[in-house]
Order: sequence, then structure tokens, then C-alpha cells
Amino acid sequence: MGITYTWTKDISAENLEKLFLSVDWESGNYPQKVQKAMFNSHKVFTAWDGDTLIGLMNSMTDTVLTVYFQYLVVHPDYQGHGIGKQLVDTMLEIYSDIPRKVLISMNEKIGFYEHCGFTHHSDKSPMFVSSL
Repeated sequence: MGITYTWTKDISAENLEKLFLSVDWESGNYPQKVQKAMFNSHKVFTAWDGDTLIGLMNSMTDTVLTVYFQYLVVHPDYQGHGIGKQLVDTMLEIYSDIPRKVLISMNEKIGFYEHCGFTHHSDKSPMFVSSL
């Protein structure tokens, strides 16, 4: 597996659609919106197998106190090979000087994020107003 990593916001809607739908995420049905979201992100770190997008992580931040990691997506065929961990580790390194790092995890993925250094806070809960 010859995986390459790159910082880019220039990702086709088609590549995003394939990646997001591979993990059954509703946002994959709106590839142009996901593409715009990536373009408007502070940073986007991607994983590729040749010309195939197999993973990405993006961030939004005030650049001083808080960074929010909106998406971490790895194609199911590539999960379990350290790609997600590489994406997370790189983002945490880039934002090491920002004291508050936030993400929302699906319950079944909490263990992965704990392995990456995130902690669950029982006194805090994610709140949503969402149509997705």
C-alpha cells in the first residue's frame, strides 16, 4: 500500500462523494457542499492511494484558543492500517500551541479517539441544530 499524504483543499466533489458515501455519511449526498466546506476549512490533510482519496481530516479554528476537527474520514477498505492515526497525529502536531482541541465522535469510535489522546468529559455534551 503506497499511501501518500498531502495538505490540500483542492479536492473534487466526486472524490469527496465517494469517500463520504463509503462510510455511509449523509453529507456524501451533498458533494458540492462538502467540497465548499473543505475549501472554507482552515486546513485539510488528505490521504491518497494513487489518485484515489482514501482519507481526510479538516479543521476550523480561531487560531488562538480553539481548534475544532470537523471530519475524520477513512475509507473502510483502508481502516486499521494507521491512516486515521496519522491524520490525527499530524493535525495535533500542527495545532500543538492551541490549548483546546475539540471533536465530536460517534459512540463506537470513542476508543479510537481516546487512543489518540482525546478524553471524554462527562460534564459536557455536544449540542446540535442539524438537518443532516
